[in-house]
Amino acid sequence: MSTTNDVPTSDVPSPHDVPSSTTTDQAARTSLAMARSGAVPGPETPAGRAAVWTSPAQPLTVGAGRPDLDHVLRHSLAAPEGTNGRLRPAPSAGALHPVNAHLLMGPGGPLPAGRYAYDPLTHRAHPRGAAPGDVPDGTLVVLTVHARRTVSHYGHRALPLLLLDAGHAAAALARAGAAAVCLDADGALLSAAAGLPRSARWRRTWPGTEPQHPLAAVALGPAADHAEHALRRWAAWGPGPPPRPEPAAGRVSPVLAQTWRALDDMTSAAARPGEWTPTRAHLATQPPPSRRSAPPPLRGAPAPEVLARVLARAADASPPGGPKWCAAVGGPRPALLELARDGAADGAREHGRGPALRRLASGDARPTLAVWAAGQAWIADAGAVLLAYGCPEAADAGRVRREHLAAGYAAGLAQYAATELGLASRPVGSWQQADLGAALGAPPGRDWIVHGLAMGRDDHQ
Repeated sequence: MSTTNDVPTSDVPSPHDVPSSTTTDQAARTSLAMARSGAVPGPETPAGRAAVWTSPAQPLTVGAGRPDLDHVLRHSLAAPEGTNGRLRPAPSAGALHPVNAHLLMGPGGPLPAGRYAYDPLTHRAHPRGAAPGDVPDGTLVVLTVHARRTVSHYGHRALPLLLLDAGHAAAALARAGAAAVCLDADGALLSAAAGLPRSARWRRTWPGTEPQHPLAAVALGPAADHAEHALRRWAAWGPGPPPRPEPAAGRVSPVLAQTWRALDDMTSAAARPGEWTPTRAHLATQPPPSRRSAPPPLRGAPAPEVLARVLARAADASPPGGPKWCAAVGGPRPALLELARDGAADGAREHGRGPALRRLASGDARPTLAVWAAGQAWIADAGAVLLAYGCPEAADAGRVRREHLAAGYAAGLAQYAATELGLASRPVGSWQQADLGAALGAPPGRDWIVHGLAMGRDDHQ
């Protein structure tokens, strides 16, 4: 098992080190390679502001529709009243919250059928046009990202964080009552459905405004039964009105331009409607916490049966072909553990019930993880660290998008499970030189850490 002495020390890759491609994957591969490198981000830049939609904001009617959209959004994306909006139910790298929600509302909802841009700071919706005449009841939510916000702080490390944030937002909506989620729909289809220009053409179509890149969609209520049809019907309906021009939109750093190109690659990689997956919707009944991610340190190892349940939640939420999952633990038997799907357990099953664990590798990985995770030393003492890994360096743009969105989505649901089991937790999204497969003796470049969730027992906080 890897120790701190085994941390890779390879040189920072340049764009020329990234595998070449004759497709549209080059920008995505370049950005991901730089995010995974040891290069330090440059000075911070202005984060800009969220899009300003000029139509009057409408309050959401409480209790209207099934599920209640007011309830779903308040328990997933809304900023708590009386706060500055940094800490919300859905976690975000640096509390920058680059994810936007576009509501495609059919009949029977809390507002007249139509397109709306959701404002999480006011918990209101800005109308952006009427609905087609034959869309089903229920609501589709298209999730886009405003890359400038994350690039402003993380620079060239922003790309995976944007994807993970979108996955966490989808998980928050699923936990609050959404019935289905799609993480791989064609970006042009999502943009058209939301009444937005294609991201690669955004600045030519709506000059002076900030591009938004569509990454995922969720369905609420009856719309989940006809999500693909509804999405196509909305996409054929024509564009909506633009947001107000923003003077800062014309100031584009090279890193931001590169991140936009990478996201363009990813949102044009899947010329298909996408796979819709049921969420096992579970309506949250408690008031949403102002902060779900606990501050470090996160000490106190979870009981093996508890860790197995959290790991199983993450693995079960990952779609086929998504990242693999394991967990790093310390203590008297430090190891990397994975789920024992074939019955070959290492004694982590409680009284023969529930998921079980088996040893993937021996030794304490947490000190190495602390170095790989942007030098966050507290991770070396965390009770356990859940890890999503995969996404080889030769992955095409579509796979990079799918695996990172899936990792954020699954980690988000695992974090809810951890909270319900009495654990404090914190997502860890920025990883440098974290080639887990190579550290375990496999060929390099195949199994990189994509995401993490550090956990500790509440009684140790």
